[in-house]
Amino acid sequence: MGKLQIDSPADAVPTTATAAGGRTGLDWRTVFAFPNPVNEYAARITAALVVVVAAATLLTGWGWGLALIAAGFWLRVLFGPRISPLAQLSVKVLAPRLGRAKLVPGPPKRFAQGIGAGMSTAAALLLAAGLAPAAWTLLAVLIVAASLEAFAGFCLGCAIFGFLQRRGLIPADICEACNNISLKRP
Repeated sequence: MGKLQIDSPADAVPTTATAAGGRTGLDWRTVFAFPNPVNEYAARITAALVVVVAAATLLTGWGWGLALIAAGFWLRVLFGPRISPLAQLSVKVLAPRLGRAKLVPGPPKRFAQGIGAGMSTAAALLLAAGLAPAAWTLLAVLIVAASLEAFAGFCLGCAIFGFLQRRGLIPADICEACNNISLKRP
């Protein structure tokens, strides 16, 4: 008891851990674990699914779609792909069909999910406050960012992460493999 068994980073499941006093409790690090590295193909597929859901929400004006999009981002940023339906579809079903995984650092992807969580939550709050044009504009910006990831392989959130890390605003030890992230694609 107390060990975390992982078949793949997406399979991380919280377990109990023995504390120094011999008591057993929840290991909160595993509850909020995010895989590192991540499969870039799975991340891109998840982004494409976000584009589909967000575009449908924008075209239909269905406000609950914003809440669902925000909830999905929060699930992914807080818990990784373990309990997000879109991420599970990407990681377990669609990405394996593409063949071998292309691994990239996880922290920038989590940062990008955080930006998506903030934007989609802000859009939902704007809509709830009666500011529909602002909400739909913010959702359109989110669609553009997710489309860049999904269809061009350019993660805007990852680029921002790299920029902030190079400026010393994100410590280098958060992601040592990220120290050379640039705005250029390989």
